[in-house]
Amino acid sequence: MEPTPELPAIVVGVDGSAPSILALRWAGALAPLLKAHIRAVACWQFQIAVGTFMPVVWNPEDEARRICAAAVDQAFDGAPPAGLEVVALQGQAAKVLIEESRNAQIVVLGSRGHGGFEGLLLGAVSATVAEHAKCPVLVAHGTDLPPGLSDTSGQPRERRRPDRVQP
Repeated sequence: MEPTPELPAIVVGVDGSAPSILALRWAGALAPLLKAHIRAVACWQFQIAVGTFMPVVWNPEDEARRICAAAVDQAFDGAPPAGLEVVALQGQAAKVLIEESRNAQIVVLGSRGHGGFEGLLLGAVSATVAEHAKCPVLVAHGTDLPPGLSDTSGQPRERRRPDRVQP
């Protein structure tokens, strides 16, 4: 998946959760309308533990990239839009996405990700990015796109108009 640098980016925060997959689908619908490419961003950071532990062979960057790629496959049924790039960046998710917003046309996030407290309407990352981003932010709620948008082609679905009654 090669990025298209001449087009502005739609940055999508991806953690593999259902809301982040919905955010990817939103980005897929918006990309052709905004003439932008999608930059799917997964964030990772080392967790510091105190005490005795056995070293584990684990690469958090590879894991983040794998989770992001799997979410992209799921969101687009294995056929991601042209120009979509998968990126794994080190750092706290909100800070990384705010930095990414500096060069983005829009940031798209799911309303809730993995972690946090069940029942919140808006996750901590979504709220922080929405408040501090340097571009517009779309926070996707629900489980599907609105009826007027398609999820992968970017072509609007045909809207049905009620039949008009001639007087």
